[in-house]
Amino acid sequence: MTDPIADLLTRLRNANIAKIEKFEVGYSNIKLSIIEILKARGFISDFKVAEENKIKSIKVQMKYGPGKERSIVNLVRVSTPGLRRYVKHDEIKRIRGGLGISIISTSKGILSGEARRRKLGGEYLCYIW
Repeated sequence: MTDPIADLLTRLRNANIAKIEKFEVGYSNIKLSIIEILKARGFISDFKVAEENKIKSIKVQMKYGPGKERSIVNLVRVSTPGLRRYVKHDEIKRIRGGLGISIISTSKGILSGEARRRKLGGEYLCYIW
């Protein structure tokens, strides 16, 4: 796999469209950081790290409204392995008037919109609303 972040976002997008309650993705620190941000911002319900036969994975539980309304409308991958996109802290834009989040890889770790407040730029991984 050449792009593990795109794999995670595709699995999230597919589970969201098909309204699947739970799915599993291979473990990496970057994926875990992105999923932690999504849980903190209320886009997913829960997650846990599981280990079976010394192989780690992340089990994600999706979040839907009472009428099966989706909590994630869209996911967009900005920086790709073929074309990296970097932003300065003042170039990080608000997504959908504050309803969405930008996920940035900074020198202080993977951050959402708080990178703007901390005045940290970095690689613009994706945005979600």
